[in-house]
Amino acid sequence: MTSDEIRERLRAVEDPHLGDDIVTLGLVREVTVDDEAETIRVTLGLGAPYSPTETSIAGRVRDKLDDSGYEIDLTAAVDRGVDPEETVLPNVKNIIAVASGKGGVGKSTVAANLAAGLADLGARVGLFDADVYGPNVPQMMGTDEQPQVTEDETMLPPVAHGVEIMSMEFLLGESAPAIWRGPMVHKVLTQLWEDVDWGRGGSLDYMVVDLPPGTGDTQLTMLQSIPVSGAVIVTTPQAVALDDAERGMEMFGEHETPVLGIVENMSTFVCPDCGGRHDIFGSGGGETFAEETDMPFLGSIPLDPAVRTSQNPVVLGDDETADAVTEFVETTVDMQGVVHRRRESSR
Repeated sequence: MTSDEIRERLRAVEDPHLGDDIVTLGLVREVTVDDEAETIRVTLGLGAPYSPTETSIAGRVRDKLDDSGYEIDLTAAVDRGVDPEETVLPNVKNIIAVASGKGGVGKSTVAANLAAGLADLGARVGLFDADVYGPNVPQMMGTDEQPQVTEDETMLPPVAHGVEIMSMEFLLGESAPAIWRGPMVHKVLTQLWEDVDWGRGGSLDYMVVDLPPGTGDTQLTMLQSIPVSGAVIVTTPQAVALDDAERGMEMFGEHETPVLGIVENMSTFVCPDCGGRHDIFGSGGGETFAEETDMPFLGSIPLDPAVRTSQNPVVLGDDETADAVTEFVETTVDMQGVVHRRRESSR
């Protein structure tokens, strides 16, 4: 087959989110036919590794070319809008910030489970605990391992559940983080981005950043320093949390950072004894908020005692809560893919 014939076949592959075929959308970036090696090489404009939607698109591309008798070599590449030579973390494909307008909504729990869930899908993942006021990601990931320092004075982050972890807790020790001011926060965050061997000489598909609540120095430093590819806004169902979530969303909008969507945490409590369902903080507020702000709704996560008692992220379990968190993880990474594919189709 010629490259034109291949492109014509691929017009039968549709992007379910963008509503057109991948050729018309410009997501088939390059097609070459190597007759000598009996290989068809196709580069697709896909940017969210292990996204269920992008995995499905790649699978349908293979199916359309399966009868060619040639080996099918698929690669993915997108324009991420940044120059790799001019940015920190050039070996990290996607940086997803997890944020909330207020504390107490389970933001760190969501960040830890998002990272563990992505790793469980097969992705190479890092989790950066940037909460200077209350870093606790190591405990949530069930590890007390400390980072190692190499001969060239870079840090190797510890690994738990397939996730590389770096936390402000490793540097703070017993000091009181509340006394930190903007320049100090900026200096430490920059050190953790630049002096850590993320990917251990390779690359990461995703870095999940657990931000402190609110819209302060840490958020500003991050948005000005690293190319955040998407943000997840965490809320609980009650009105006060939704009001604060809107302020957090506006912060990302001011810095032209895509918001991937809204996740509602602590939505329903399922009694482990009687099986009854109780909406302790109400229900549906996050989904309504997403509709009102025209944002994707990433899912509802139940209020589950296992979040407090388990030494492992609940996404790795096999119960109703694990299923809900897995659905949130998959929807989030799908939305990250949509951001990249929309950019590609507008090139």
